[in-house]
Amino acid sequence: MATRSSPPAISFKSQLISHPYFMAATILFLLQIPFGLLLAAQYIWPSFLMNTLPFNIARETHLNLLILWLVIGLMGASYYLIPEETKSELFSVPLAWVQLGVLALAGVGTLLSFWFFHLSKGKPFTESPLPWPYFIALGFVLFLINAGITIFRSRRWNPITLVLFGGMAGLVVVYLIDMTFISNLTVDFYYWWWIIHLWVEGTWELIAAAVMAFLLVKLAGAERTRLYKWLYIEVMLVLFTGFMGLGHHYYWIGTPSYWQTIGAVGSALQPIPIALMAIDALIDMRRRQAKPTNTVAWYFLGGSAITHFFGAGLWGFAQSQPAVNQWTHGTQVTASHGHFAFFGAFAMLVLAAVYFMVPKVRGLGRIREGRGMWGFWLMTGGMIGMVTAFTVAGVVQVYLWRMVGLDFMTVRTEYVKFWIAIVFIIGLAAFLPGVIVYLWDFFGLKGTPQPQEEEAAAARAAIHQT
Repeated sequence: MATRSSPPAISFKSQLISHPYFMAATILFLLQIPFGLLLAAQYIWPSFLMNTLPFNIARETHLNLLILWLVIGLMGASYYLIPEETKSELFSVPLAWVQLGVLALAGVGTLLSFWFFHLSKGKPFTESPLPWPYFIALGFVLFLINAGITIFRSRRWNPITLVLFGGMAGLVVVYLIDMTFISNLTVDFYYWWWIIHLWVEGTWELIAAAVMAFLLVKLAGAERTRLYKWLYIEVMLVLFTGFMGLGHHYYWIGTPSYWQTIGAVGSALQPIPIALMAIDALIDMRRRQAKPTNTVAWYFLGGSAITHFFGAGLWGFAQSQPAVNQWTHGTQVTASHGHFAFFGAFAMLVLAAVYFMVPKVRGLGRIREGRGMWGFWLMTGGMIGMVTAFTVAGVVQVYLWRMVGLDFMTVRTEYVKFWIAIVFIIGLAAFLPGVIVYLWDFFGLKGTPQPQEEEAAAARAAIHQT
């Protein structure tokens, strides 16, 4: 349990609702890791737990836990951010509790459907079978109602809250596409790509931009007027490049060839908006010679900006050009991009929000940062190691399978010997311990005395000595 070393550091009582959201996200984050390790183990030993948790069920569990913990984490950050930015209490804390319960029910129901009934819609990231998508959509709508009424009733609208609300509204609209059943599989997957791409490179980017802008203000003292300009520019670029970038999913599914040009140009532009705001904030911070108010949160935020640019931006651009994509699509190169992008763009951002917001909610001023830094370096190093292994394996796979023409399973035996062993070992030795350190920090977060408390303690010691 945390020790309270100062009065509550929050401005509005309703910000406390962010804590159960962060707790739920943390638990789901932990659950996601064993299923990732299980997938790695099943690559090495294909018959491992084959009759209990076969590869397809383990994979869809891993992916859906990823989506759910990130969404709940971003919503938790939003429920802290919105009262702070609007200078008003949240519209309805009970509604936020109901929303969390609805999303938790949808998550549990989805997993039980996977594990015990083998029910699945079969499309990656959106496998949740009916009726659970209705509950997920309801949870999103309840968030929009709560956040929207709070923002518009306060009449304190600013770019951070408006971009955040717009991103969440877009998330709902895009997800509703998944509710429609299309009997033609090609057409169904055509629109499925709208969901995945406009989530990750559209609506989620807007949400991430708003949360990052808020954290840059709080952690680095970034100047709001400068930040708002970059935020508007980023929103326009994200929407423009996001819609254009859809084309790189259409290269080889029978769509017109002009999508190759559109997709290539869109993918080339996508790394640009990712870096603009963070770079400008860093330059401004150095100009003012300012230091972050929370080192662990700052490292996760800076790590998110850097790995977002390289993982989602350059890694995606490098493999989404038509001349490259014709060889790499559907290989382990894609897996390297997926892990790098999700961890950098969103996971590290949520962790930055947790390390900044949870101490405030628990009434802590300054936190003991040593353990959190260990968690940061273990998770970051572990992920970079796994991404490197995925990339090397993908290059070997492309060359032997698609260029030399060896049988798929023959190629698998060639790269799986070193790649999965590396992924499995790195995951067990670095990333999982990093997550455990984070859990230890989250549930046992402690503070350090504030300056005035330190002075009082010194005075008491002097009196005692006298």
